Amino acid sequence: MMLAGLPVSDNAVDGFAELVRAAGAADLADRLERAVADQVKLIALTINERALLLDALHDPPDGLAELRGVLMNEHEWRKRQGLD
Repeated sequence: MMLAGLPVSDNAVDGFAELVRAAGAADLADRLERAVADQVKLIALTINERALLLDALHDPPDGLAELRGVLMNEHEWRKRQGLD
């Protein structure tokens, strides 16, 4: 599946959904799990969802460090542009 423009394996997304749920975003975790179950190839994320994912990736597991980097770069760009 593609998240924030990066390919992420279904196994990594399933594990990530657990981190997202633990961070208090159960609805987003459910959405990620459904996307894996439905074999969705690309999932669109809102800015708020991207922020939730970034929070859940404070200490990213293997396979998700690059995703954290992309989300962090996007967040920093939005701040510099006054969009955050």
